[in-house]
Amino acid sequence: MTIMNKKVCTLLAVIPWLIGLLHAGLQLPFVVNLPFCGPNVVDSIFCDLPLVSKLACTNTYFVQIVMVANSGMLSMSCFLILLISYSVILMTIRRRSSTGQSKARSTLTAHITVVMIFFGPCIFIYVWPFNNHSVDKFLAVFYTIVTPILNPLIYTLRNKEMKTAMRKLWRALVHSKEDI
Repeated sequence: MTIMNKKVCTLLAVIPWLIGLLHAGLQLPFVVNLPFCGPNVVDSIFCDLPLVSKLACTNTYFVQIVMVANSGMLSMSCFLILLISYSVILMTIRRRSSTGQSKARSTLTAHITVVMIFFGPCIFIYVWPFNNHSVDKFLAVFYTIVTPILNPLIYTLRNKEMKTAMRKLWRALVHSKEDI
């Protein structure tokens, strides 16, 4: 309660919004001023600004480099900040008593798994310099569908009641196969 007060909570909610607005505000002027002609169809699941810039009738290499660098740096910095904070938490846990260590490690493992699943495709899409539409589409589907499904699944499987129910189901399935 001494660290997480109303002011800190408000800052933790407002800062990501401001960074997101700044990020979009820096990229949007590059795309708005481009001359567009021809088919205005983006060959992707996302209507992302780097993909929209490829529809322009002019050389957009510089614009694309700026946007990919901006998005890549933002994704990588968020990812690194999360990894550093989890490392600090793990080191703090190691120094404490062993009673809460297994529960804390279990929670951190679930968090780190979700962070890796969430940021892995995001970083790959924005940092990888080569265009491979099939890989980009797969990662976009993974990023928007698989990750949100896995998130509750990972946390649900950590629940004791759920673990017990899964063991009972597994035993029932194994015994029913043995009877066949």
